[in-house]
Amino acid sequence: MSQKIKNALISVSDKNELISIIKALKKYKINIISSGGTYKAIKKMGFKCKDISEHTNFTEMLDGRVKTLHPKIHSGILFDRSKSKHKLQMKKQNFDPIDLVIVNFYPFKDTLRKTKDLKKIIENIDIGGPTLVRAAAKNFKDVVIITNRENYSNLILELKSNKGKTSLAFRERMASEAFSQTAYYDSVISEWFYTKLGIQFPERKTFFGKRVEKLRYGENPHQRSSIYVSDLRDETLGLKQISGKELSYNNYNDIFAGLEIVQSGNKIPTTVIVKHANPCGVASNKSPIISFKNSQASDPISAFGE
Repeated sequence: MSQKIKNALISVSDKNELISIIKALKKYKINIISSGGTYKAIKKMGFKCKDISEHTNFTEMLDGRVKTLHPKIHSGILFDRSKSKHKLQMKKQNFDPIDLVIVNFYPFKDTLRKTKDLKKIIENIDIGGPTLVRAAAKNFKDVVIITNRENYSNLILELKSNKGKTSLAFRERMASEAFSQTAYYDSVISEWFYTKLGIQFPERKTFFGKRVEKLRYGENPHQRSSIYVSDLRDETLGLKQISGKELSYNNYNDIFAGLEIVQSGNKIPTTVIVKHANPCGVASNKSPIISFKNSQASDPISAFGE
């Protein structure tokens, strides 16, 4: 079932590529509701946009902590268009449906990298954003939720293919990504609290991960594989590939086996050559070149191709 989009709510911290989606919404005469910095950015681009306070007739309060948390907003998102009872209630309250929600969260992980100021960290725990996302994702039967700007192009293509509408399959796929996004965001915050409080073994533990890259293949050539990073203050592995083709699961398995040896306490340049997770050459020397040559000399046959 295709769903025509009439009203969209946009609230994003990352405003990169926002203009592409705004142009697409204008093309299909979709009304835009927004707030704060997003509202100002859209107006600066020269497009019409209704401020959320004007839409709700409620002035945001508590330094912006309460602005989208309003019955008119969440009724518009959670409204089941197939239920007569819902239609009557919306009509009685004079509430408009919201068919598209575009949200990305306050940059909590970026804040951790930039500061140790507790007040700034706390203020970058997003409440309104995840609430909007969860509501829209729950009602994917009627509402589109976009949480990643990488999906802007997919939304634009969807609107073009369906003449301003979206398919149920697309809405469901976006909803699945949305719940993944809220789960990831909450798990990062949870991990920050555990680290801050020194809690090593909580009763419940959620392991978060951000995909770094898709690997060439898994443990065997017919398998698919990806590598993820789970770090509060970084989203990279901190490794630099000097040469060679794309890595596989086995390559990374060898790398991590080698790193355990390198990080075992030796502070001078150390070379570890690993084959199938087994070290076949290890050497340390003040000269990295000599370190490498000595390591390779340990077992030049196994080291072939490294």
